[in-house]
Amino acid sequence: MVRIIFVRHAESLWNPIGRYQGRLDPELSERGHNQARLIANALKKYNPTALYSSPLKRTYQTAEYISKELNLPIIKNEDIIEIDHGDWSGLLVEEVKEKYPEMFRQWLFEPHLVKFPNGESLEDVFNRVKKFLKYALEKHKNETIVVVSHTVPIRASLTAGLNLDMDKFWIFGCDNASYSILDYDTVRPILYKLNNTYYLGEYFIPALDAL
Repeated sequence: MVRIIFVRHAESLWNPIGRYQGRLDPELSERGHNQARLIANALKKYNPTALYSSPLKRTYQTAEYISKELNLPIIKNEDIIEIDHGDWSGLLVEEVKEKYPEMFRQWLFEPHLVKFPNGESLEDVFNRVKKFLKYALEKHKNETIVVVSHTVPIRASLTAGLNLDMDKFWIFGCDNASYSILDYDTVRPILYKLNNTYYLGEYFIPALDAL
């Protein structure tokens, strides 16, 4: 078994305005920097042995606070990068609703059927995170690791790790600067904690689930 603490990056400049980020690379907001400090402190009690991060700024900047607090080097990993939203990238939610009404509805209710124009499908992300889960189980058996990632790969990791179908993708909450814990093995995976944000206090703001 490996205990994986999935951390969603702290708030970026685009999160509060509802702009799709995908592979685009906005930095953390001022509130995001405060959130990152708080989650870094909250994770100390778990004594993790490794720290992985998506290479995008919003994740890496979050991981830097964790790295400093936990004295762990950051290992970049492309398999846990955000989904490529393709032509949706950079658009506001309201713009997507207007330009892609049927695909937007499908993304909310049948996400496993969506492939973003000039981007990825949810199946593409599932294949990536399954590869990472397999790697983590082999590399970090009986260890606790932190994985700083994004809403889509975190939800996909939990869905895949618990052997659920892809259409269950939206059942997991995933707010900015939250953490969830999956005690992962292929026989008896356990979701130990989900979407913890208790430590954020005044810096908590609920995420837009459509993003």
